[in-house]
Amino acid sequence: METYLRVTFDSEGAKPSAVADRLRSCGFVPTQGNYDFVYDWNGPAKRDQVLDLSDELTHQLRGLRVLFEIETV
Repeated sequence: METYLRVTFDSEGAKPSAVADRLRSCGFVPTQGNYDFVYDWNGPAKRDQVLDLSDELTHQLRGLRVLFEIETV
C-alpha cells in the first residue's frame, strides 16, 4: 500500500522546503504527478496505522499554514 499526499501552500505560511523537510521526517518522499509526496507502507496497512500517520501529519504541519489531502491505495 501507499499513501499519497497533496499539499496546498499559503503565501503567508512556511516555505515549501521547510514543509518538505518535515514530511521527509515522517517517511514521505517527494514524487511527481497528481500528488506531491508518497509514503510506502512496504505491504498492507491497517486503518489504525493510516489514522496514526494522519495524526502525525497534523502534528508536524501544525502552524505552517498548509492544507493537506491524503489518499491511501
